[in-house]
Amino acid sequence: MQKVNNDGALTKLSFDEVSDKLGQVVGKSEWYSIDQDMIDSFADLTKDHFFIHVDPARVKKETPLNSTIAHGFLTVSLLSAMSYDCVPGIEGAHFGLNYGFNKLRFVSPVPVNSRVRGHFTLKDMEKKDTGEITMIYDVIVELEDQEKPALAAEWVTKAFVKP
Repeated sequence: MQKVNNDGALTKLSFDEVSDKLGQVVGKSEWYSIDQDMIDSFADLTKDHFFIHVDPARVKKETPLNSTIAHGFLTVSLLSAMSYDCVPGIEGAHFGLNYGFNKLRFVSPVPVNSRVRGHFTLKDMEKKDTGEITMIYDVIVELEDQEKPALAAEWVTKAFVKP
C-alpha cells in the first residue's frame, strides 16, 4: 500500500526562513509516473472520457498524437503532492489551503507513460495581522527528457498561524 501524507509539507520552516527564499527556487519534486491506469481512473473520477485520454487506437487513427495523453487537470491535481515533496510549510501553521491560480497554462501534452515533476519558485509572500499568510509560487511542471514543460502556473496558497 502506498504511504498517504495527511500532514502536507514534509519540511517546516519559520516564516522568516521561508520569506528569505523570495525569488528563489524553493524545491523540485520527485518524479511522478503517469500511466494509462492513472489516466483512466482520473477519467472515471471526473467523467471526462474524451477519446484522446482513454482510447489509444482511436488516437493513433484520428490524431497526430502517438499515444493517449493525460488530462491537463490531472497534471494540475498532482501539484499538491509535488509541493509536499519539496516546498517548505510554515512552522506553527495549523492549516493551509489552495487558494487558486492567477495564471495557468497547459504548455505541452503529457503522453501516457511519461514522468513529470514540479519546480516551485517563491514569487511573493505576505503575512497579515490576522495570521493569514499568502504565498505565490511560479510553478513549472517538467516532462522528463523534454525541453518544453507540461504546465506553467502562478499558484496562490495560504497558511494560517495564530496571530
